[in-house]
Amino acid sequence: MRRRGPGAEHGRVTEIMTGPQLSPLEILALLGAVALVVARWLPPGLRPRVTIAAGALFALSALGLPAVAGLRWQLLPVLAGAALASPFALAPLLRRRGGRRAWRARWWLALPGSAACLGLIAAGPVAAWAFPVPVFPEPSGGFAVGTRVVQWTDPDRAETFTADPDDRRTVVVQLWYPARRSPAGAPRAQYLGRTEQEARTVSEALARGVGLPGFLVDGVPRARSRAVFDAPVDGAGGRFPVVLFSPGSGGVRTQNTAWAEELASHGYVVAALDHPYDSAAVVLADGRTVTTETASSGDPDKDEELAAGWTAVRAADLRFVLTRLEGLDRGAGPDRADGPDRGADADPLTGRLDTGRAAVAGHSMGGAAALQAARQDHRFAAVIDLDGFPHGPVSPALAQPVLALTQAITPATDPRYLPRLTDALAAGTGTSYRLTVPGAAHLTFMDGPLYLPPVPSIVGSLGRAGSPRLVAGATLAFLDAALRGRAGDPAAALSAFGSLTVRRPGTDGR
Repeated sequence: MRRRGPGAEHGRVTEIMTGPQLSPLEILALLGAVALVVARWLPPGLRPRVTIAAGALFALSALGLPAVAGLRWQLLPVLAGAALASPFALAPLLRRRGGRRAWRARWWLALPGSAACLGLIAAGPVAAWAFPVPVFPEPSGGFAVGTRVVQWTDPDRAETFTADPDDRRTVVVQLWYPARRSPAGAPRAQYLGRTEQEARTVSEALARGVGLPGFLVDGVPRARSRAVFDAPVDGAGGRFPVVLFSPGSGGVRTQNTAWAEELASHGYVVAALDHPYDSAAVVLADGRTVTTETASSGDPDKDEELAAGWTAVRAADLRFVLTRLEGLDRGAGPDRADGPDRGADADPLTGRLDTGRAAVAGHSMGGAAALQAARQDHRFAAVIDLDGFPHGPVSPALAQPVLALTQAITPATDPRYLPRLTDALAAGTGTSYRLTVPGAAHLTFMDGPLYLPPVPSIVGSLGRAGSPRLVAGATLAFLDAALRGRAGDPAAALSAFGSLTVRRPGTDGR
């Protein structure tokens, strides 16, 4: 059954973040630089005063940036434009003060120079708009959001990426959960890491993974999400359903922070994994940084074999984390990696995790891992695949309801993707929903639209805040039905987000 709801266009969330993403001090430096160039074209009586004021404003702002906010590369064109304009703006003033006749270039010589300087200055806010410090959307649910990080080691599994037979598989997990309201001014959680240093380590590794110089995304480690680290768990929300999340190949646990915070604000606990030696960079509790060792061979058949193996490791990680969450709910101990030992005190999430209502989700290769984990472990009651190409065996058949979100299929899409996904869903014994989101790209389904250039082929065309809101909205419509038993057919809600194909047991899905 294929549906295209009337809300497919109206279901898009209004963009809430605009502007070039400049700090007040950067804006002052920008205004000073522009005034320095424009002063040359003012009436003679105004030129000296405007030039002096503009030069002072620019100099004070530029000198204050490194100390107050740090100098971002996006402001370098502004500095260059002002530096080129300064000699021509200040020279007439200095000559006049020295008693010499002020010399000014002819207008037809000065015009190209002024235009070039203004072009350089304008490149600054354009670069800041293209590569901003991400601003996370305010979660729309009724709960505030807390977050924390744990590190767990599986004593029963050897680490297959190392040669040490005594090395056990370790994963780092970030939890987002419904929390009590924190006091006004409580510091929000660092994005990409527990500290700014960890965030920079992860950001640089992510940039290297896609062949970009790290400085291009230097605004990302500066960002703060909407959650508060170690915020008290909400005391009135009962027990919360659990959603486990696996990132894309080379991705990290925080890559879907906006999505996780939105779910947590609606009463879910999200547990997102770092997969060491697969994630771009994982900072362990002892300070070591483990970087990715997965790489394409260039041979399609070999790559498919490798991907199936990596997916199997991820699926085992997901099953292990669900077991540890069950233990955490029973009070078995948190094994925290990010704070003081609680001793005999009960963990705040003990008795609050409804692991009997657990979903498994993932983006890209993480989506493939979610499908495999659900095949192998029926403790997972629902599956969410965010544009993930299925890898590995297709049996046993999926028994759980599945939501698969995909970008629009184009001639550039891997021709194996849609048939492989269709076969995986058609073989299942539970209801599946394949939602094709118009205007989406592969990175629409993670935080990329918040900080990457708004190029439709890279991040889609749903807007910086619209992308995570739409993905979370569709996810919540599915989870509320699958885990909470909300009345009504989720297809009606899902169809508002795009083109929907529903496959129910015993039907062909048309």
